[in-house]
Amino acid sequence: MWTRIANLFVIKTKFEAFLVIYGLAVGATERGVHYLGQYPGYGGWLLFACCPIAVFMAGARILDSLERQAAD
Repeated sequence: MWTRIANLFVIKTKFEAFLVIYGLAVGATERGVHYLGQYPGYGGWLLFACCPIAVFMAGARILDSLERQAAD
């Protein structure tokens, strides 16, 4: 029973991975917009830039893990 529920949270295809990455990107840009409101100026833009960079790194890791899993 628990394994069936746990399988709902496993990313199996690239399409699912891209959906997860898209959701992360939307959340990151929203967070970046809030940073611009809280920290006007150069600091806010630096924090805004860090948000999508984190999504790029996480997306690369997700896609890489799918490719490694397919190779096994």
